[in-house]
Amino acid sequence: MSNFTKLAMLFALSLIIVALCGSAAAQQHLTGTLPDGATYVIDVPAVWNGTLLLYSHGYVTPGSANPAEDVGDPLTGGYMLAAGYALAGSSYATTGWAVQQAIPDQIATLDVFQSLVGNPTTTIAWGHSLGGMITAGLVQEYPTRFNAALPMCGVVAGGVGEWNGALDGAFAFNTLVAGGTLQVVNITNPTDNYVAAETILAEAQATAQGQARIALAAALGDLPGWYDPASPEPSPTDYTDQQANQFLWLSQVDVPFMFAFRAELEYRAGGNPSFNTGVDYKYQLSRSIDYAEVQALYAAAGLNLDADLETLNRATRIAADPGALTYLSENIIYDGQLTIPVLTMHTTGDGLVPVENERAYAKVVNEANDGGWLRKTFVHRAGHCAFSPAETITAMQTLQLRLATGKWNDLTPTDMNNEAAALGAEFNIIDDNGTVVSAAPAFEQYRPLQFLRIYDAFSQ
Repeated sequence: MSNFTKLAMLFALSLIIVALCGSAAAQQHLTGTLPDGATYVIDVPAVWNGTLLLYSHGYVTPGSANPAEDVGDPLTGGYMLAAGYALAGSSYATTGWAVQQAIPDQIATLDVFQSLVGNPTTTIAWGHSLGGMITAGLVQEYPTRFNAALPMCGVVAGGVGEWNGALDGAFAFNTLVAGGTLQVVNITNPTDNYVAAETILAEAQATAQGQARIALAAALGDLPGWYDPASPEPSPTDYTDQQANQFLWLSQVDVPFMFAFRAELEYRAGGNPSFNTGVDYKYQLSRSIDYAEVQALYAAAGLNLDADLETLNRATRIAADPGALTYLSENIIYDGQLTIPVLTMHTTGDGLVPVENERAYAKVVNEANDGGWLRKTFVHRAGHCAFSPAETITAMQTLQLRLATGKWNDLTPTDMNNEAAALGAEFNIIDDNGTVVSAAPAFEQYRPLQFLRIYDAFSQ
């Protein structure tokens, strides 16, 4: 019997024990407000096993509701509570790129938990998307407060690199498709800028030439050619289908960040934190996962790819405002220094936070000579954070096994898929644009290409 299977059996046994003993004490649901106005939520099971899972939620669109969250989905939350785990998390004091507020708010939530509930024997940080970034930031800034971390679909390349990648795509789109009519940085009217970008994108998609240039812009951000998590991945040479999927990523997800939400970041940072000075776009494209697609679509459209790349390379470049770059570096980039186990998880077809983020994080961790603390796991599926509860629970069990044994064991995709499948059909589901659909476990061996716009503590 593998160590992984033994741990899964212990999880199942803990569910039985909690069910039998639940009448001895009541489950606690605690809420409140932190000094800066952020709210928190804490859930403690009737029989607590001593482990606290501190959850960091993802990006909240400015102006949207911003409740405190202590888990990513209710099925995972119910399972963890039944297994004896306590959950906690905060709203963060602001929406948008709230890293500056989120990290201290999450630490304040830990303090509240200790005051109201008690000191955990084990504290694990976990979170999705921007929350994955915050999770990695928490264990970098406060390593003694945590025993392990699970950043999921996180911006673990760091803020500067991720927003520089978005700038490259926006710069190419504006230069080659929009005729320079859009605000790429220093956005003064995000709503009008976004509406104009969407209109131009839709018009360009109607022609072969426009599709080729959209593919080039997508390639500079390493957007995958796979959008719907419930659909099979297009074949490696089905470039038409891949480009259609990239158009969906741009129109439904990325264009709002590129041409509207950037304004919120610029307001926070006091200027433009992104730059493309010194970038050779011909070289960047040659390193992109989408290079062959762009070449094929340009040839089919009768366009000269070298000429367009030369146009990009000759276009007036954008420099970052130094103070704004400092702000984004502080909120946050990574130094790679780990002292606790960290397991990351990412879908391979993520078009908002490309999977290449994982390669960037591994690079900086290895440069800091702390690679032994880090392991990466990948799910073969389209979508941003499109994990099933079964996959999430399995990843947490894998991390728990690392804590229990002191070494990384049974990280093979086959083992993890078997453990996820054993949780049953009710946990092997995903949300596909508001519809719940079945999803077989899809852990796989995967090696991302290098992140195109590396910027970490070793880059300065």
